[in-house]
Amino acid sequence: MSAVPDTIAAIATPPGRGGVGIVRVSGGNAALIMEALIGQRLAPRLATVATFRGDCQEPLDQGLGLFFPAPHSYTGEDVLELHGHGGPAVLGLVLARCLAAGARLAAPGEFTQRAFLNGKLDLAQAESVADLIDAATTTAAKAAARSLSGEFSREVRALVDGLVDLRMLTEAALDFPEEDLAFVQAGNTLARIDAAREGLAGLLVRARQGALLREGLIAVLIGQPNVGKSSLMNRLSRDDVAIVTPIPGTTRDALRNTIDLGGIPVTLIDTAGLRPTDDPIETIGIERTWRAVGEASVALHLVDARVDDDEAFANDAAILARLPAALPRIVIHNKIDLAGRAPALFAAATTDGAPRRFDVWLSAKTGAGVELLTRTVLEMAGANEAMEDTFLARARHLEALRAAALHLEGARGHLASPAPPLELFAEELRGAQAALCAITGEFSADDLLGVIFSRFCIGK
Repeated sequence: MSAVPDTIAAIATPPGRGGVGIVRVSGGNAALIMEALIGQRLAPRLATVATFRGDCQEPLDQGLGLFFPAPHSYTGEDVLELHGHGGPAVLGLVLARCLAAGARLAAPGEFTQRAFLNGKLDLAQAESVADLIDAATTTAAKAAARSLSGEFSREVRALVDGLVDLRMLTEAALDFPEEDLAFVQAGNTLARIDAAREGLAGLLVRARQGALLREGLIAVLIGQPNVGKSSLMNRLSRDDVAIVTPIPGTTRDALRNTIDLGGIPVTLIDTAGLRPTDDPIETIGIERTWRAVGEASVALHLVDARVDDDEAFANDAAILARLPAALPRIVIHNKIDLAGRAPALFAAATTDGAPRRFDVWLSAKTGAGVELLTRTVLEMAGANEAMEDTFLARARHLEALRAAALHLEGARGHLASPAPPLELFAEELRGAQAALCAITGEFSADDLLGVIFSRFCIGK
């Protein structure tokens, strides 16, 4: 970046009307823009009542001005914040005045990108800013806040520090080849590699939990008509989001609703009943049911606990057979209140690599057994009681951790051989370190940064 980077400005509060709206400015001209709009230099980090004025000194708005001199600001640059009234028209006037006074409109995520480039945040922390804003549950928000505080980054850096130390020892051994075996024995290198692999495995488990909190699950409710899919949708949603009638085929389209299930955002999809039909509208609904199955994380297949005939069993078997082979499924035996059965849970054994299947007996109408279902969904997703202590992670973090694990596995294989090839061992250590450093942004391509920050909201 140049000594005096260009200055950016944007409205930092969401679109719409509100009591307060904020225009944020960052860059070398922030102080000049402050004088142009307010007519004075503000004391650093002190909220000051001020009138924001146009180019002819006409008042545009009145509010609070805050100035954060570099480097003690969010971006590491001079930052000006103008807190005024939250109407879109007045905020537009203030922003236009900032642009006329020497700023340009900020791109999405550009303030946070500058914070990253100026060393105020690492890349994982920068990503957690957007994750905190987008968090769909309180558990996800807390996890994002932990990532923003640097907890995830600190654990990654601890692993990197250990690898750097091992690489230093390896390079020393390569410089003195006659000491190769002494290096392996005296450095307790194999045990240290195993410890690094164990630490990485634990971090990967927590990262998977964090990815689950961030991405959530998609649970599709499928089954024959009138088995209670919409009733279960309403029960899990704790609201009448779906129409429920005794008439088969009431649901014709895929209805979605996102709920908080044990801290995990779960998108429920209620679908049209699956049955042979000549009705063109119902046919379209059934086609949409199978499209919803294609995007699902888990299939909730409802059957009527009272039904005991061959045709119904055959139809349900055909539905299960058509599900994608790798898709986890829960068979829900609904209407136990009418069947005279108690809530129950049965886990089928896993065979031939097939996804584990659970059978749950419940009543969507009374709620009996629904707790068994929610626990089962969370278990299938891999959620555990430690979700409150995890951090948010993204798909690229998981890929980096898996890549590092593969490199460490390769390093251990080389080191355990009768004549350890230290050059190959050193290369695997380098690969593991590079994969981990990509998480925090030490080694990140510009195109990756562009993708990450372009998905932020403007003003952040």
